[in-house]
Amino acid sequence: MNNMTMAMRRRPEILRMLCRTILSASSSSEQIAKSCSSDEMIKYEQEYSAHNYHPIPVVFSKAKDVHVWDPEGRKYLDFLSAYSAVNQGHRHQKILDALVEQAQQLTLSSRAFYNDKFPVFAKYLTNLFGYDMVLPMNTGAEGVETALKLARKWGYEKKGIPKNEGIIVSCCGCFHGRTLGVISMSCDNEATRGFGPFLPGQLKVDFGDVAALKNIFEVHGDKVAGFLFEPIQGEAGVILPPEGYIQSVRELCSKYNVLMIADEIQTGIARTGKLLACDWEGVRPDVVILGKALGGGVLPVSAVLADKDVMLCIKPGEHGSTFGGNPLASAVAIASLEVVVEEKLAERAVEMGQVFRNQFLDLQNAHPDIIKEVRGRGLLNAVELNAKGLSSVSAFDICQQLKERGILAKPTHDTIIKFSPPLTIRLEELSEAVKAFKEVLEHDLPKMRQQLQGSVTEHQPSACDRCGRHEYNRRPAGIRYQQQIFEEESNCFLENI
Repeated sequence: MNNMTMAMRRRPEILRMLCRTILSASSSSEQIAKSCSSDEMIKYEQEYSAHNYHPIPVVFSKAKDVHVWDPEGRKYLDFLSAYSAVNQGHRHQKILDALVEQAQQLTLSSRAFYNDKFPVFAKYLTNLFGYDMVLPMNTGAEGVETALKLARKWGYEKKGIPKNEGIIVSCCGCFHGRTLGVISMSCDNEATRGFGPFLPGQLKVDFGDVAALKNIFEVHGDKVAGFLFEPIQGEAGVILPPEGYIQSVRELCSKYNVLMIADEIQTGIARTGKLLACDWEGVRPDVVILGKALGGGVLPVSAVLADKDVMLCIKPGEHGSTFGGNPLASAVAIASLEVVVEEKLAERAVEMGQVFRNQFLDLQNAHPDIIKEVRGRGLLNAVELNAKGLSSVSAFDICQQLKERGILAKPTHDTIIKFSPPLTIRLEELSEAVKAFKEVLEHDLPKMRQQLQGSVTEHQPSACDRCGRHEYNRRPAGIRYQQQIFEEESNCFLENI
């Protein structure tokens, strides 16, 4: 009997062995998940996962609405909402029902074929936001990359920008993701160091500085394809622009024939109290990028909205995504948006956000040496702390103490803490967070300052590699603009070597 014949006869036995191995591994994984403590879970992640995040040491095991539980059953209030991806609350029943129902029918077709859910989603989304067309993607970063490609294509085809000379203008302090194209316009040293060379064709302007933006358009306007901005800068620390800024941007973009591109991935879908944050000034951007809460905290879904004269610059084969517009994501996104509309989550965000800020302003009045500023819109808020008041304590340390008191928030930079709970949160739960913050300031902070005394000097933000300035230490617009011209000329010189 030859080896081939023996192998054929043993095939059922081999298959049974493989099945036993797979089942054993599966049950082993389930047992690990059920039996491991939070500390063990954290240890596993630190050992087996890339160290590209610095999480607050808490393990999510279960979640519902505004609460999460760890493996030991400890209950917390979620004041991050997965960076606003869970605006509708964790595991909203309508969204879960849409997920399960669609998963039992069809999950993926790819855009090589039509499916019966994406067209419904496309019609609903464009009607809701008032645009002609949508280009679906998966993550927010993909949405931004899509918008940048779309702007450049439009610039060459419709505006007549010379080949390969298209410029995208973005804001200092922006955060649009961490792809190589996006970090080419980043001011965050952690995001940029060690990843060059960067994508050319980028110019920077201070967020909120209308005069500087006008200067760039006057000098480079014939080559500027788009101006990409966040209506409120989220990761920079919930930085609101001056009143009227977004309207001024609209007027400048219209005057100089530049696409106004609003990154509403974090600020959109009711987070600030309007369906879009740009709605606060009654402004309609040329391109809108959506993500995060579009998937209701269940699936990654992103989308780029624009009218036909812009969107149809992209032809078949020029851009796409295997999973973009898949039927499962489409069904989930429809349900996610319906929840926002039906439960009036934008209106709730306005009401709850004002109460929340008022309570924190009272706390600031009681502790002006520690709380520097309270700011935000709707339920996208931040508390900035005085570096001197903190001494050697960081915002991360404060967040760890908040966790011990049942509140989960995340710092951005050394002295800023963001508070962005699900939009379904109730007044008593908001007050619970303010109470916990007060207790941390009055009871925990003095102890931490004493313990850390002398271990670290006062917080000194590092200078930006791009412009040499420290965060929030803005130079006059004219000085900044000269720096931009110098950088552009230097880049052009390097490219021609």
